[in-house]
Amino acid sequence: MKNFTKFFLQPMVSLLLFGGASGCISPCSELNTPYKAKADEMFDTVWTLYSVPQYGLFSEYYPADAGVNLDYFDDGIKESQETSFLWPLSGLTSSAIYLAGLDPQRYMPYLDKSMEALEQYYDTSRVPFGYQAYPVQLDSVDRYYDDNGLVGIDYIEAYKITRRPEYLEKAKQILTFILSGWDQRYEGGTAWLEGKRDQKPACANGKAVVLTAKLYEATGDPYYLETTRSIYNWMMKYLLIPETNIIANSWLCRRDGGKREDKPYTYNTGTVIQAAVSLYNATGEQKYLDDAATLCKGSADFFFHYTDDGIPYTYNIPWFDVVLFRGYQDYYNATGDCSYADILITALDYAWEHARDPKGLVCNDWTGRRDEMKKPKWLLDSSCIIEFMARTSVIKKENIGKKY
Repeated sequence: MKNFTKFFLQPMVSLLLFGGASGCISPCSELNTPYKAKADEMFDTVWTLYSVPQYGLFSEYYPADAGVNLDYFDDGIKESQETSFLWPLSGLTSSAIYLAGLDPQRYMPYLDKSMEALEQYYDTSRVPFGYQAYPVQLDSVDRYYDDNGLVGIDYIEAYKITRRPEYLEKAKQILTFILSGWDQRYEGGTAWLEGKRDQKPACANGKAVVLTAKLYEATGDPYYLETTRSIYNWMMKYLLIPETNIIANSWLCRRDGGKREDKPYTYNTGTVIQAAVSLYNATGEQKYLDDAATLCKGSADFFFHYTDDGIPYTYNIPWFDVVLFRGYQDYYNATGDCSYADILITALDYAWEHARDPKGLVCNDWTGRRDEMKKPKWLLDSSCIIEFMARTSVIKKENIGKKY
């Protein structure tokens, strides 16, 4: 869980399909639009504009001297620093890894540089070792379990592409750190922040369950399958909102008893959709695919709203929606139903044409209704567009028979 008061006051607006996604199967239309080329263009733009060469890292915002206040920490607001915090960097890393899987000749060097950048956040002064929120050479700061989940997923995805054993071992070690935040109050669940046990948020547990599922896919070790089941079952029991079939923000551990915090964020449902599909693939048990279908429909019905002009939108930042998109893509891969993925693809198409600034960066408001052309652009907002485009190129089958 991140603190996103400001993002709810100024929501990202995403254009969506007018009919919504009721669960009906629709064919993924074969478009001529080269999404891979758009991913390439955006990657080059982001890598160039946000680069901080003296550290081999990236800035939190473009322009780098924007001095934007950041409110996604447990201990209050911080001003953007000379390099980004870990979370936005992971967004760029995820994009580099995904593109390296599509086009290794071009992107493998960027994968290597991205993994080197992540290691600047690796803290060995505390046990178990883990990744802190800011580069260790510049400061000593908190370590968040959800941040580590993102890095663990980056490492296991990089391992799938490169087969470098050190990446697999790193993903395993990161899981050890995350599970150090697990306890048996309320039957399980991982905390958000090391050393603080006041809540068990969907962001930390959702990233953990995706990581364990991917570790099982990579190793076949039954330990990871059982751990995936345990985290998944806990989330479905404590964080599922049955009235809407979406995942709640957190379980609050209060002295007077636990309480579910129902603030809605798209990415929390996205990670559980991913886990459900992974468990279906691993076990063949239909209940998991049924869960995924229910979560897809619930998220589509709940998160997508409409303006007075009939344009649908979500009250979430773009990166939250790309995590939901990962779940929709996994569901499409398992079922052939791309109606949910097509919602966000339509949003992406509109944003590309109507909501980019003069530098080519996509605005936070994907409909372009707010004037954000001169506003500083967050690395996380910008880098997720790359992943959106790259994943869409796969859904639209642009990569079949092509050698980049």
